[in-house]
Amino acid sequence: MRTRNQHARRRGSRAAASFVAIASLVLAGLTALFATGSATAAPAAGSYSLSNAGSGLCLEVPGAGTSEGVQLGQRSCSGAANQSWQLKASGSGYTLTAAHSAKCAGVRDASTSAGKAVEQQSCTGGAGQVWTLAQVSGDTYQVVNANGGKCLNVKDSSAAAGALVQQNSCDSVTSKRWTFTAAGSTPTDPPTDPPTDPPTDPGSPPAWPTATSSQAVTSTMKVSGTYDGGLKRFYGSGDLGSDSQDEDQPALIELADGATLQNVILGSPAADGVHCLGACTLKNVWWEDVGEDAATFLGSSSSLVRTIDGGGAKLADDKVFQHNGGGTLIIKNFQVSDFGKLYRSCGNCSTQYGRHVQVQNVWITAPGDGLVGINPNYGDTARLSGVTIYDDGDRDIDICTKYKGVTSGEPTKTGTGPDSTNCLYATSDITYVD
Repeated sequence: MRTRNQHARRRGSRAAASFVAIASLVLAGLTALFATGSATAAPAAGSYSLSNAGSGLCLEVPGAGTSEGVQLGQRSCSGAANQSWQLKASGSGYTLTAAHSAKCAGVRDASTSAGKAVEQQSCTGGAGQVWTLAQVSGDTYQVVNANGGKCLNVKDSSAAAGALVQQNSCDSVTSKRWTFTAAGSTPTDPPTDPPTDPPTDPGSPPAWPTATSSQAVTSTMKVSGTYDGGLKRFYGSGDLGSDSQDEDQPALIELADGATLQNVILGSPAADGVHCLGACTLKNVWWEDVGEDAATFLGSSSSLVRTIDGGGAKLADDKVFQHNGGGTLIIKNFQVSDFGKLYRSCGNCSTQYGRHVQVQNVWITAPGDGLVGINPNYGDTARLSGVTIYDDGDRDIDICTKYKGVTSGEPTKTGTGPDSTNCLYATSDITYVD
């Protein structure tokens, strides 16, 4: 026979056990929530392309293969049938069916292991082919396999076209996030529209400014927020006292993510110019004698937008603007003379991205080699309008040069001139003044 105290202790033990169980469930729920985001606001059933947030490239069945077991990959978004996926409800999740083959995206062998390939399979409705969608923001989701709770991911977080897709543990890495875009429209990095309303007669370029004062810089200036130089000239000294083509030089000025640099003149020597670590704005910035590069743009996100508005550059032995990170660069109301290239999407960075450039209302004075160089094999695009070129009677300056980019070695040139996919401009967008 149990005493009252024994009954009370037993009730207390049960209560404690219940509390622990409930707390464990709550903790597990919170862990899942933070790992995968909210599962609300899933897209309606229908046809979609899925672009990867880390690379900007689209999920596809490589080579439009129809065989069982073809591992999925990523490539520049084209709207082709092998990049179109039918989203269908299946139990508490969805299946993804390739439009060209009618086969489903599934984890190989229905495995729950990280790193297992995601491939196309005959549709069975098995748990390895069922996916839940955890919303990150807007139309961007983590795509989570119902069998193992792991996320659809590009292997090694690669931004390269042709990289393969697998499942991995869910976390905040951008290669585990996918943007759903209704089939029939091709996702692009912002801004999505071409430059608008370029003037039909841009006139002569603005006069170069006169520096209000000069200041030597012996170590990299680091800028966050907005810095207005009042047209002061900055030039390198000491460790920054070089205007060579040495690629290991430090920057004269480094901009934090979101920073704005305006009304500044960079004199000679300029070392490696300006480094932009994320989103940034350069407004009315002038380079009197470009060193290695006038500015280099870093940061891996495909949503980054950087803007160069006004200003100019002279005496660039090679590149003026070097785009090493992901995202979009806008160059407008800018002038350049005696240069190699105005813009180059990195041809041999160890990590490659789909990059985008817009060139709007610029004045170009020969000699020069080319305006923009891009890598179509990584999904790069260039949009140009309102371009005026001076003193190039022989038309030596290439407007848009295409390369096959690489992650090591040297890129190879594959062509020049406008097209409907990557070099987006018409002959009427270019005006020559001889």
